[in-house]
Amino acid sequence: LKTNASGALSFASGGKILQIVQASTSSEVTTSSETYVDSGLSGSITTTGSNKVLVIVNQQFRMNRSSTQALGGFRLMRGSTVIEQGPNGASESNPFGYGVINTAGDNYLYSKHTMSYLDSPSAGTHTYKTQMAVTTSLNSAAMRAQYNASSGANGTSYIILMEVSA
Repeated sequence: LKTNASGALSFASGGKILQIVQASTSSEVTTSSETYVDSGLSGSITTTGSNKVLVIVNQQFRMNRSSTQALGGFRLMRGSTVIEQGPNGASESNPFGYGVINTAGDNYLYSKHTMSYLDSPSAGTHTYKTQMAVTTSLNSAAMRAQYNASSGANGTSYIILMEVSA
């Protein structure tokens, strides 16, 4: 809120939500790669002017490894540009956003990765997506987005894109 010359309250012109787009997927994607791959979650929005895009991600996953630790992570992309990436491993290339460390074998982590990011793209149509990777491919390491359990309790991931006026 702001006041005009007469002291009356008025609403600021920027920061209004102009449109909301939601996309989801329940198709499982599995990787054992140390290089980021698409997780299957993506959504597109068309913006105008210098408006911003608020991106909210809720990514369901399962990570596992038949060794003493299971480590992996996600990143957010606009087209082919990385716009948000979690902490990396020592090599600065491997993901390290989630992990289970144990002294025994067969480590599993079931969780949801959530993130939000206020992006400032140019006007036009933009596709946002998530990518995932593990820190090592040894010992059957794997990351499964939208994990589909044998019990039929399939995971669903969501991406919400909101155009915010400048």
